[in-house]
Amino acid sequence: MRGVANVELTAELATALGRAAARVLGAPSFVVGRDTRQSGPMLQAALAAGLAAEGADVADLGVLPTAGVAYCAEQRGVPAAMVSASHNPYTDNGIKLFDAVGIKLSPEVESEVEAELDGVPGAGRVGTIVPDPAAAADYERHLLGALEGRTLDGMRVVVDCANGAASVVAPTVLAAAGAEVRTICAAPDGVNINAACGSTSPTRLAEEVAATGADLGLALDGDADRLVAVDHTGAVLDGDALLAVFALDLADRGQLTGGAVVVTVMSNLGFRLAMSRRGIAVRETPVGDRQVLAALDAEGLALGGEQSGHIVFRAKATTGDGVLTGLLLSDVVARSGTTLAALAEGLVERVPQVLVNVAVPQPGRLADASGVWAAVAEVEAELGESGRVLLRPSGTEPVVRVMVEAPTADVAAAAAGRLSRAVEQLLGPG
Repeated sequence: MRGVANVELTAELATALGRAAARVLGAPSFVVGRDTRQSGPMLQAALAAGLAAEGADVADLGVLPTAGVAYCAEQRGVPAAMVSASHNPYTDNGIKLFDAVGIKLSPEVESEVEAELDGVPGAGRVGTIVPDPAAAADYERHLLGALEGRTLDGMRVVVDCANGAASVVAPTVLAAAGAEVRTICAAPDGVNINAACGSTSPTRLAEEVAATGADLGLALDGDADRLVAVDHTGAVLDGDALLAVFALDLADRGQLTGGAVVVTVMSNLGFRLAMSRRGIAVRETPVGDRQVLAALDAEGLALGGEQSGHIVFRAKATTGDGVLTGLLLSDVVARSGTTLAALAEGLVERVPQVLVNVAVPQPGRLADASGVWAAVAEVEAELGESGRVLLRPSGTEPVVRVMVEAPTADVAAAAAGRLSRAVEQLLGPG
């Protein structure tokens, strides 16, 4: 559930969702956390009130990354809720629900909760709502344990916290691991979350890394479930590049279970070619880290993720965890004795890719837009096997995402422009 706070996602709706979740999931207690946006305390309080009104006890985890909330759910064996709109601007907010093993609810259970929003409220016991100050420290110990006794001594790291949920946790964990840490964008004021910073805007981070001579930079998003990195030269590495580095490292150490990595349809063709050259299989899923997790579990695989920077280390987490990813990336660089730039050099030779977000009132109408799909068929026929086209409605914004890969950037841009205009003409307002 995501929308403009206090307009689409209101306190009343959050309370109703809390009541519905308590009735459907039937758990005696829940844990609830949030990111740093202005509407977070209001919506978290409303959600917790709904849960308590149905008799559930609520542990308030305060500001904590999404993965930290999921970890607490898994460790305590209770469902969880995270109040966050991830990488969206501060005016938006959202609520993510996790089951008692720290995994996002299945679409079927989500539908049950949605159907129960207008259900009859329960009566009887009133649950408690109490703060849980130990949650952050528990999560930090979990993260440090992922290093298996190794340290980051001598590593110089700049971390951009996006003025979000990891503004305290990320620098604390990196420093505890032994790194020399410089922190930027870690002063949340409720409205500066994701504002010209973080994983969606790593320009300032790149400048800081290059200016300070750091070994690498780590850019999180508002709820810290994704990460992009910057090498010592200031070059930005997206999720595809990071997945390639991790896949080779795990393979070299005999820890890439099944000899395969999971990616979504948005992953660049260059990543698939890079893995093929090194004998690593690629499994493809629809967009979403929930889809990645399901594919990992279906085959017992170890590593998967998205181009956007959601990366799942299945043996260590139940969801994308940007802080964990940053910690393990620093560890790979430290163990290699070289630089992140050297590890990534020539690894993924990206096929030119253009992504255009086309604003439309009802993105869901894309499936039945025959005129759009006719245009897609024309472009695919022209590209042949040298390119790729993907159109999909966003799950978080009122846009249709148009992605084209082609032999040259000009060809990709021209094709993406044609398809974007088709979407605007056939699905746009009026």
